[in-house]
Amino acid sequence: MDKRLYVAEENCKRLDLFLSGQTEEFTRSRFKKMIDDGQVTVNGKKAKAGVEIKVGDEIALEIPDAVAYDVKAENIPIDIVYQDDDLAVVNKPQGMTVHIGNGNVEGTLVNALLYSLDKLSGIGGVLRPGIVHRIDKDTSGLLVVAKNDRAHVSLAKQIAEKSCHRIYYALLEGNLKTDSGRVVTDIGRHPTERTKMTVLPDGTGRIAVTDYEVLVRFGADYTLCKFILQTGRTHQIRVHAKHLGNPVVGDPVYGYKKQKFSLNGQLLHAKTLELTHPTTGERMSFDAPLPPYFSEILEKLSRQYKVEIER
Repeated sequence: MDKRLYVAEENCKRLDLFLSGQTEEFTRSRFKKMIDDGQVTVNGKKAKAGVEIKVGDEIALEIPDAVAYDVKAENIPIDIVYQDDDLAVVNKPQGMTVHIGNGNVEGTLVNALLYSLDKLSGIGGVLRPGIVHRIDKDTSGLLVVAKNDRAHVSLAKQIAEKSCHRIYYALLEGNLKTDSGRVVTDIGRHPTERTKMTVLPDGTGRIAVTDYEVLVRFGADYTLCKFILQTGRTHQIRVHAKHLGNPVVGDPVYGYKKQKFSLNGQLLHAKTLELTHPTTGERMSFDAPLPPYFSEILEKLSRQYKVEIER
């Protein structure tokens, strides 16, 4: 049984519409059938496809026929920043996919977690055990993993209610116009390039909110920026950086075709993660230093532009 839990981050007019916005694995009509068959609950109760979804609602989905992947534990070294009986905080390296899917059946963070941790929550299903939220394959940094279902529900709710704070550092192309600000757009699938996300007209996608603050300017050529996620859409920071006119350096999808540096992906790092412990209620904060390939470029730019960078 593939069990999944979603916590609504925004209001939605219909349950089936909400579910179709969470994953492209199934059509809206397939989700409606699951709802009609009693495989979906809202806040623990069976609901109809047309029920209205509110922020913070817990939508549980049971899929009897899970995708037939053999998810294997693999002895892949990973940086576990913290763990206890409820959760683990992991510093994911650039180049590692978070979970099985889209042809990735080995070498993912899930494969590594199954080997390194004694247990994982089952809410994420067969392919995503323990995964509360994701970061892109070529983005490095912190994410929290749930080791039991109770912790998973708590952590997912914190993300939905924006009490789990996630701060990213990114090096952007060009000179960002303002020192700080907030980007608010709708984001959804690109109409013709379906592997890409894009900014859409208001009311046609899912609302995405990102706060930003300039940390260092390297002349007119590059800007080191801090991003604070208020929502968690796919590729959100990368899409919003492009929308600002300053894509993330090294981004193979949304960035410039010609790159000055030899990189294997974007210079985007999930640096800080702050959350409330599901059992103790303690407020916890974690910080992961920039990976060497990122910090080395900043050092080079610092010397070139004679700019000091805070340690």
